[in-house]
Amino acid sequence: MDPPKFVIEASEAKRLAESAGLSVQELLARLVPGAQALARPPISKFSVAAAGLGPSGRIFIGVNLEFPGLPLHHSVHAEQFLVTNLSLNGEAELVSMAVTSAPCGHCRQFLQELRSAGDIKILVTSDKQFRRLSDFLPQRFGPHELLPLEAPLHLEAHHNALSLLGDGDGDDAAIQKLKIAALEAANKSHAPYSGSPSGVALLDSHGNIFRGSYVESAAFNPSLGPVQAALIAFVAAGSPHYHNILAAVLVEKADALVKQDHTANLLLHSISPNCHFHTFLSHSHPPSS
Repeated sequence: MDPPKFVIEASEAKRLAESAGLSVQELLARLVPGAQALARPPISKFSVAAAGLGPSGRIFIGVNLEFPGLPLHHSVHAEQFLVTNLSLNGEAELVSMAVTSAPCGHCRQFLQELRSAGDIKILVTSDKQFRRLSDFLPQRFGPHELLPLEAPLHLEAHHNALSLLGDGDGDDAAIQKLKIAALEAANKSHAPYSGSPSGVALLDSHGNIFRGSYVESAAFNPSLGPVQAALIAFVAAGSPHYHNILAAVLVEKADALVKQDHTANLLLHSISPNCHFHTFLSHSHPPSS
C-alpha cells in the first residue's frame, strides 16, 4: 500500500477498507507501515507512525519529528502529531488508533486530555486485537483531578477571549496576517492549568500560513508547544524543508505564567536560521454581560 496522506477522507477510507476486505478500523493497522516513511527522526532513526479514526469516518496520520541540535524534549511524538492533526481538521474525538509500538508513558498521559480517553481503542501493530487506553494506563492522573467536570477538554470547542495589545499600524501586510492567524491559534489553545494560552503562525516561501496552538497536559511535561503544533501543520501539508519557513509570529499573554518566546525562538532558528521571529502580546477581555 502506498504511503498514505495525513488525512484520508471518509469515502476514501471506506473504499480502501472494502477493497481489502476489512472494516475501516481494521484498515488502520495496514496504513501504519507506509506512514512510517513520513516520519522525520534524524536523531533516533526510529520511525513511529500512528493512524487514528475519528467519528466522522476520516482517518488521520501522525508521525514522530526530531530536531538535531536541540534537547530531546523538543521532539514530537507520533501520538501528539495524530491528536494535533485531528484538531487542525476539526475532529472532536479520537475513536481508535493503530501505532507502530506501544505508546510511551508520555503519550499515554498526553491522550488523557481527550474526553473519554480511557475508551480510546489502541492496536499495537505487532498485536492482534485492540485494547482500551485504560488498559495501558489503568491508574491515571487526568484533567478532572485539576479541572471541573464541565471544563472543555482538548479537541472540544472553546475560545480564550484574547485580544492583541497595541494597534500594529507599523507592521507589514505579511506580519499582520501572521498576527491574526497566531491570535486565532492562541484562542483555540488548551491551557487550562497555567492559564497561559499561546499560538504560533508560520509563513513559508510560497506564502502559505500554518497555525499551531499550545496544548497543556495535566501532568505538565507532556505538553506540546505552539511551535511544534505549527510544525505539525507544516509537515502535514507536505512541506519538505524547514528552511522554507521565512517568518513566524507567536502570540501569548502579557502576564502569562508560562512563556513560549525564548524556546519558540530557539527551535525555529535551529531548524530555519533565516526565519524572522516576532512575538506579540495579548490580554484576556472580559465576557460580555
